[in-house]
Amino acid sequence: MMVDTHCHLNFHVFDKDVDEVAKRAFDAGVRIVVNTGTSIPSSRKAVELAHKFDSPAGEMYAIVGVHPHNADKADREFEGEIQSNWFEEITKLAHDEKVIGIGETGLDYHYYESNGIVDKKLQKDAFRKQIELSIELKLPLQIHNRQAGEDVVSILSEYRTKFQDPPGMFHCFAGTFDVLQDALEMGFYIGFDGNITYKGIAKGETVELSELAKSTPLDRLLVETDAPFLTPMPFRGRRNEPKNVIIVGQYLANLKSVSFSEFATIVDNNVRRVFKKINA
Repeated sequence: MMVDTHCHLNFHVFDKDVDEVAKRAFDAGVRIVVNTGTSIPSSRKAVELAHKFDSPAGEMYAIVGVHPHNADKADREFEGEIQSNWFEEITKLAHDEKVIGIGETGLDYHYYESNGIVDKKLQKDAFRKQIELSIELKLPLQIHNRQAGEDVVSILSEYRTKFQDPPGMFHCFAGTFDVLQDALEMGFYIGFDGNITYKGIAKGETVELSELAKSTPLDRLLVETDAPFLTPMPFRGRRNEPKNVIIVGQYLANLKSVSFSEFATIVDNNVRRVFKKINA
């Protein structure tokens, strides 16, 4: 059994065939799919999907929050909705029985052609609000960090004495060995995606993902797809799906020199330590 701890079947690209995508994942042996919100509408959709797919064949859960890309959209319409009340709406959603975490939240200092770099102060304010919500509700964080590792770690360290154990996970980990070590020391688990199968070092990064994975203890690893993004080799360029979490898991198992069955068991235990509501 495998768990995709971070994907986006709540995005519009899956509107027409989400049932088929879910079936392919469940048929492939993925038993749990976690859809993560990036805004009010996508968080709401993640909750809807979690209630729709809830059977012995496979189930979904939701993580709700506002992505750092959207931290500057609180004063205008986005995805057809005014975002000024985003924190109140996320708080309401977070009380749903199928919501297992807060995120994806964090900081992103990468320059995007479509979005530039969102004002860093706004990113930090949104990040802190969601950290505080996770502490209040005792829900783990799902952290987004892109080329902002030092600031992410610095802000998280402000709350270190208030975190639950474990405090959450870093989604799609990338960064330096120092940031990895700081994250592990604070108790966070580390997620890797299909881009770990790509050769070389990504633009703006300094360390290969495979080297970071090698330095992450097996009992702190999580596996995800970030679908529809980051499709693993040899299917790079196609729309990603949760079924491909198995490809990522097989790659990581080989990297860690353990059998896939042993790896899957360890990771399943890791998932249930971080996301305790899955066991409830």
